[in-house]
Amino acid sequence: MLGVDFGTKRVGLAVSDPTGTLATPLETLPRRAGKRPPLAAMERIGRSLGVEHVVVGLPLDLKGEENEWCAEVRDVGRRLGERLGVGVSFVDERFTSVRAERAVRSAGLPKHEREKKGRVDAAAAQLILQAWLDAPNIAR
Repeated sequence: MLGVDFGTKRVGLAVSDPTGTLATPLETLPRRAGKRPPLAAMERIGRSLGVEHVVVGLPLDLKGEENEWCAEVRDVGRRLGERLGVGVSFVDERFTSVRAERAVRSAGLPKHEREKKGRVDAAAAQLILQAWLDAPNIAR
C-alpha cells in the first residue's frame, strides 16, 4: 500500500510492508505553487513498488467536515488510483502533521535533519497509512 500526505508545498509518501502490517516513510515530492500535482512521479514510485492500494490523508476541518481542499485531495487520489489501476481509500488526517513533527523531533536526529520539512511530510504519510492498516473497519 502507498500512503500519501498531499500538501500545498510537498507530498509525503509512505509504503507498507508486503504483509500490510507496518508503514515506512519514503520520500517527499516538492510541489510548485500553481503547477499540477506530481502525479507522474507518484505513479512512477507506486509502480516501482508494486502497490496494490493507495491511502490518502483527507484534511478534514476541526469539526470533522470536508472543506474545499478535501475536494482537490480526493481528485488527486482518484486520479492516482486510476493511473495505477488500484483502489483508493481516504482517512482522516487531522493532527497527523503535529504527531509526525513530534515523532521526528524525538527520533534523536541532528537538529539540521530534524528541521527538514520533508521528513515531517513523509512521517505524516506513514501515520496516515499506519492508521489505515491498523483499523480493519475502514473501507478497503
